[in-house]
Amino acid sequence: MPQGKIALIFSDLFQDPKTGIARINATMGALNREFQPRQTELNQMAQKLQQLQDEVKAAPQMEPKLLQSKIDQIDQMKKDYQRKGEDATTAYDKRKKEIFQPLQEDISKALEAFAKSHGIAVLIDGSAVPLAYAADAIDITRAFINEYNAKNPATAQLNPPK
Repeated sequence: MPQGKIALIFSDLFQDPKTGIARINATMGALNREFQPRQTELNQMAQKLQQLQDEVKAAPQMEPKLLQSKIDQIDQMKKDYQRKGEDATTAYDKRKKEIFQPLQEDISKALEAFAKSHGIAVLIDGSAVPLAYAADAIDITRAFINEYNAKNPATAQLNPPK
């Protein structure tokens, strides 16, 4: 009969900014820095849109032509803002998948190697499977994160987008 240990890991803790896998946090920081200019542009667009809306509300006796012009401008800005936001979200999600997939594969391989080297036959992700009870002694999350961080420094080198 095969023999082996059962262990538990909580993969959602890999992303904890203070105690998680350092490469995940470094990669996420680099990704956010890469998209900061788009976020800044969207924030500026939102401010301008709000200013125009405030102008229209603050001047109810505005000349009808001017009022209609401002309303048309607001409508166009809303459309532009929405399109740019959707484009940014799509680009961000695509880039995130592009840069995190190799990291996720590396973490999976490291997790498999960790389990094998510690005689673990079954590894359950408590972040993905509801558990009624599990003894603290079978939780290897902290041990794995510490070992992974020691072997894989957090130098996030993102390849430029293709």
